[in-house]
Amino acid sequence: ENMAEKQPRWLPLEANPDVMNKYVANLGMGMSFQFHDVFGLDPDLLGMVPTPCIALLLLFPVNQKFEQHKEEEDARIKSQGQVLSPAVYYMKQTVGNACGTVGLLHALGNCTDRITLTDGYLKTFFDKTKEMTPEERGKYLEEDEDISEAHEASAQEGDTAPPSAEEDVNLHFIALVQKDGHLYELDGRKSFPINHGPTAPDRFLQDAAKVCQDFMSRDPTELHFTIVALAAAQ
Repeated sequence: ENMAEKQPRWLPLEANPDVMNKYVANLGMGMSFQFHDVFGLDPDLLGMVPTPCIALLLLFPVNQKFEQHKEEEDARIKSQGQVLSPAVYYMKQTVGNACGTVGLLHALGNCTDRITLTDGYLKTFFDKTKEMTPEERGKYLEEDEDISEAHEASAQEGDTAPPSAEEDVNLHFIALVQKDGHLYELDGRKSFPINHGPTAPDRFLQDAAKVCQDFMSRDPTELHFTIVALAAAQ
């Protein structure tokens, strides 16, 4: 049976900070932190990102190299184990094309101690899903009418004409966050969060940039990488 037909599809959300800021504002996020473009990974360009930076979103194409690395990484962690803080907020992605929203929820859900959430969708979502398993959170998101409507509205606001919800978009969003002194990669299509080693608030952006660099170096011919930071509003 064709899985694609059974999976609800959303329009892909663009990695455009203006669209993302509008989206989360509509869902009840206060504006002390906002999304900002990261123009490059060298120290000067990272220096343009406002401080503090509390999460990074990386948008990149999924291809054979990515899938191969994912399988090897999965096998390695399953055999060797990893440190995984119980405080990490993680969810599975069950909706086709919803990785933009899942990436945002991963970034915000791990920064609820820093960002302000007024009464609205996000606050309710995190309250309701706090005690759920990653699978239950994915299912909750999939069945939630409110967020899919907000998502459609935002996806249609971007600069590029949005593809139809039926098109398979091979771009994927992941979030990089810091919890309990470690840097985590959160990808709802992996088996679990990936611990990328120790970090600290003042080093987070540099450490997260190294992880982005690793993604890029796996496929040096690929140019479609976009990085967005969740950092202090300017």
